[in-house]
Amino acid sequence: MKRIAILTAGGDTPALNATLAGAVTRANQRKIEVFGIIKGFSGLLNPRVPHVHLNPLFTTIPELVPTLGGTLLGASRDYVDSDDKTTINAVISRLGQLKVDGLICVGGDGTLNGMQALGESLPTVLAPKTIDNDLGLNYQNEADEWERAERPGKEPVYSRRFACETFELDQMMNYVTPGYATSVFVSASGVERIRTTAESHRRIAIVEVMGRHSGYIALGACYGRPDLLLVPECPLNVDLLVEKIKQIYELQKNVVIVCGEGIVDQSGQELGAELNSTDPAGNKILSGASEALRSLLVTRLGDDYFTSKRRNESASAAIFTRKIGHTQRGGRPIMFDRFYAMQLGGNAVDMLAEGQINSVSILQWSEKNGFHVAGIPANDFRDRWGLIHARQMHPSFYDPIRMKPSATGIDYLKPIFNNAVGPDDCEALQKTFSASNLSSPYHSVNTDINKRIRTL
Repeated sequence: MKRIAILTAGGDTPALNATLAGAVTRANQRKIEVFGIIKGFSGLLNPRVPHVHLNPLFTTIPELVPTLGGTLLGASRDYVDSDDKTTINAVISRLGQLKVDGLICVGGDGTLNGMQALGESLPTVLAPKTIDNDLGLNYQNEADEWERAERPGKEPVYSRRFACETFELDQMMNYVTPGYATSVFVSASGVERIRTTAESHRRIAIVEVMGRHSGYIALGACYGRPDLLLVPECPLNVDLLVEKIKQIYELQKNVVIVCGEGIVDQSGQELGAELNSTDPAGNKILSGASEALRSLLVTRLGDDYFTSKRRNESASAAIFTRKIGHTQRGGRPIMFDRFYAMQLGGNAVDMLAEGQINSVSILQWSEKNGFHVAGIPANDFRDRWGLIHARQMHPSFYDPIRMKPSATGIDYLKPIFNNAVGPDDCEALQKTFSASNLSSPYHSVNTDINKRIRTL
């Protein structure tokens, strides 16, 4: 294998450049050229295929810095339709003109679905990334637990049954994805900061974190010590929630609640009202679980609960929401993400060079061996109908009575975060207040990459 292409697809994460750097570093050692495709699958769909030579003379270009968040190649949510044979053939032809022998896609479950369309015509490997930590399996054969209900004239509906009530953590396929640790770091810090406002003003704070169908970020945000945790995998018990809020508020005169953006009611409907529009990946846009939850609590608690003891002027004034938002997916990656993203990128190159096709570079963990990279066939992630679903947090990670992480959930987080932040992460904070930042304009890496872009 003499030349490979690499692209970053889907939403940005802090560790994408680190994955690219790991792949290019390993390719340099193997004397393999690397072409970076601009803007993910969108670049492949462009007849001119804008691309950048990432290692001319087997030397990494200086713009590729693993501590830089986001992706210097750009990303998009465009994907290749597996049924569109004409487009697939055109993409393969374009890569042939570039004399590309293999393709690495850096992305999540959506990217893996899109990559499958090319895997039959070109060696492909996925290097995982997603802040939601929803690419992988909690245990082998978990994909077989998905069920499908056919609807005449409509898209089928998929539902999930957890057949395995308990499992060992070292059974997880792809224990954690790059980007997750940094997202948790930002979210936990946000929870800590919002606490001081809630505490000072005797208020109830609802902190919303990302995770449409997966509660992993919300679980990790408990490092910020919220009082209550709500996750998408467990239907909301409103009566129990109100009871616990009152107990905690009576004791400490403030409450902090962390909720995932996709939390659901007892009927399984997402609490955040869905808008008619969708994002480019086809997901309905949520207007906000935290706002829906606030409205519910304002009604259930009532003004009298706060005014009778002069705790606040009204329920509306006492209960507020904050979204951590896109800060979770931006900025400098912390040490854990940088290191293992580079490892996974390098492993993806090795997998291609060794003849593994339509496969995924994964990060495994065991109590005996700690973290280590491995490879797995992409088909292992597919259900019986060929679809790859976002991994949900297993129910055993959450205690629905206490509304907190369970002992198993805590055990899951420990290996990731016990040494996730390095000394250089703390040193990097000082650079924010460099005097030169006040007078020097921001210099985007896009400016330099534009000078390197080539096209067919």
